[in-house]
Amino acid sequence: MENKQLVQILNLDGSLSNGNIVINEKLAIEMYKLLVINRVFDRKLVNMQRKGQIGTYASFEGQEASQVGSAMSLLEQDWMFPTYRDHAAMLTFGYEMVKIIWYWMGRIEGCIPPNHRNILPPYVPIATQIPQATGAAWASKYKNHDACSLVYFGDGATSEGDFHEGLNMASVFKAPVVFFCQNNGYAISVPYSRQTASETIAQKAIAYGMDNVRIDGNDVFAVYLTTKNALEAARSGKGPTLIEAVTYRYGPHTTADDASRYRSTEEGEAWKSRDPILRLEAYLSRQGLLNQDEQGSVYREAELLVNDGIKYALSIPKADPNIMFENVLSEKPWNVQEQESNFNRFMQRSSSIEFTEG
Repeated sequence: MENKQLVQILNLDGSLSNGNIVINEKLAIEMYKLLVINRVFDRKLVNMQRKGQIGTYASFEGQEASQVGSAMSLLEQDWMFPTYRDHAAMLTFGYEMVKIIWYWMGRIEGCIPPNHRNILPPYVPIATQIPQATGAAWASKYKNHDACSLVYFGDGATSEGDFHEGLNMASVFKAPVVFFCQNNGYAISVPYSRQTASETIAQKAIAYGMDNVRIDGNDVFAVYLTTKNALEAARSGKGPTLIEAVTYRYGPHTTADDASRYRSTEEGEAWKSRDPILRLEAYLSRQGLLNQDEQGSVYREAELLVNDGIKYALSIPKADPNIMFENVLSEKPWNVQEQESNFNRFMQRSSSIEFTEG
């Protein structure tokens, strides 16, 4: 059955909703540092886009707790299937920062996952990663590998056929996969109420006989513990879980979007009172684990780390544009050969043009 109540551990004022819960201090501080690093990273990439250094960018500010908390619950051998907005999850699980920057620069290097992690490149088509995550999880089970899949998607993806096919197959075969929906209230510019009549995302799992849970997606403790429990259940053979993390993206859908056309300023400001970083700062301060000097130090270290990543990303030579004709088909068909030939002639003519002052 579905519980419409949000699972919440960390209250807005930094207190815990359950006095019996014990939070590991080292883990809480690590969470805070990751939240800050990812917020600094996200803001700087928005600035890079505005300066023309990267292409269109999908920001995630406001959703850091959903991504960091869930990614921290994974084991090294697990699989991650991210969307184009899940850079915080990718960074937390070990994807190199510079590669994420290269991805948004349109470089092929940005799609090469690290050797030590099973992280797929960001998925842009909506929901296509969901049945693939189920397939990978089923393969892990078939091969007796102790690995789970964690797949991210937004509320809009739950209206796609791939969502239902992936959940149905996972439930039938008890594939070790956790479906993690970040419900930020909008499917691009369409509000939740216009793209589904379901009162919650979590209830969509009931039709497939699947465990489901709704959580406060801005509560990093609730996200971490809920995802960890779901992964442990999947790993032990109990089957998949659908998690609905209720959260909010402060920025537009992408840097090519104007969110003011479909959202009010007041709505965004109201959500900032639930900010995941401010809430964790309040908790750490209550526990005597963070003062203003230490807080400033965390932000300065994050700035240095992100600045170094950006500097390196921009320092390498420009990519060879001919790479777009390579590594797709073993033998190029005539039309691709023709396109490549025309492109090279165009580039040769462009390089030979001399510009003089008129």
